[in-house]
Amino acid sequence: MIRPDQVHGSLYTDPQIFAEELRKIWFTTWVFVGHESEVPQPFDYVRKKLATQDVVMTRDKSGEVHLLINRCAHRGLQVCDADKGNSRAFRCPYHGWTFRNDGKLIGYPFAKGYGGSKELDLSMGRVPRVASYRGFVFGSMAHDGPSLEEHLGAAAGEIDRLAGLSPTESITLDVGWLGHRTRSNWKFLAENETDGYHPQFVHGSIFTVTGSTIGPLYGDSSTAVTRELGGGHSENDLRPEFRKFDEPMRWFATTPERVPKYAAAMQAAYGDDARRRMIEGAPHVMIFPNLFIAEIQVFNIQPVAVGECVSYATAVQLDGAEELNRRFIQQSIGSVGPAGMLLADDTEMYERNQVGVSMLDPEWLDVRRGLIREDIDDNGFRIGGATDETGMRGFWKHYRTLMEA
Repeated sequence: MIRPDQVHGSLYTDPQIFAEELRKIWFTTWVFVGHESEVPQPFDYVRKKLATQDVVMTRDKSGEVHLLINRCAHRGLQVCDADKGNSRAFRCPYHGWTFRNDGKLIGYPFAKGYGGSKELDLSMGRVPRVASYRGFVFGSMAHDGPSLEEHLGAAAGEIDRLAGLSPTESITLDVGWLGHRTRSNWKFLAENETDGYHPQFVHGSIFTVTGSTIGPLYGDSSTAVTRELGGGHSENDLRPEFRKFDEPMRWFATTPERVPKYAAAMQAAYGDDARRRMIEGAPHVMIFPNLFIAEIQVFNIQPVAVGECVSYATAVQLDGAEELNRRFIQQSIGSVGPAGMLLADDTEMYERNQVGVSMLDPEWLDVRRGLIREDIDDNGFRIGGATDETGMRGFWKHYRTLMEA
């Protein structure tokens, strides 16, 4: 079903394959769920998704973050119906069973029905493993397996790079998420996020109207590269283009003079290295299977069914960078908001893709672009040109390893 340069169309349309993906990928590997900044205070909670699982991310009184399965241990009712809030406990509306915000059962009515016992060995389900990296919270439904650090591998450096644009090396994702439901298989979104071949065509009209300088970064003459980071992760590394111009903040189409407080804070925090950070900018990285960092935005892709998924998007907020943060929000609204231009373009492509792969001929999708010119960089990673499908091939290689395990 997967060849070095081809992918079979049934991988996007077969419900049995989707069921296998849930079992072997989404309920086995580490999946991005949310960010610690969404539950900043003790007893804060927020509803999230881990694939088809409805989970509640909570922070207990000691500060530990939990991922609870949103289901009563008694009769299986959905316990929490609010999107977010602050509560020491969750009470099931069906029979009044009450659970602490770490999931432990603390009370139930009419104890005589259980022999007068004050305690039962029942609690809300929990995601077995929860870990975070720089505030990014991941969950794994597998009780054992590689650590989060092992899963992230080299992709952790891209999260570091994003944090390094804050004078305090800290970011938050607390301005709210917009959910975009798409009639498409989740893998079309994951593939697209580091596909440098489409921007000039899919987004060409927007680039023209707005005078954006993004388009040329994804041309055949661009010095940018597509890099396979291992583990299904990949990035579009635009730093070679920005280094060529040697202009701080060009990556965000501004100048240090227009954000003087931010530039001064970066200089104070990092000294001579501040200039390099402000020249190279933020990462454009897809972290398998569902976390996409697109410079100033973060996307959380969650599957719903074989031909449906939801992509949640939010603006990055850099601690100590108020001048930039306001612009990040404004630009995010314009690109991936309810009437956002970029996401509307991409969604049209996803949904047309989904319709197309249901056709019988040709059976296979081609992912050979750039295969003949791939190289290995100084760190041992496979790289291709800015428009090559190197990252896509890396995604499918890891996908195949997990599905054949």
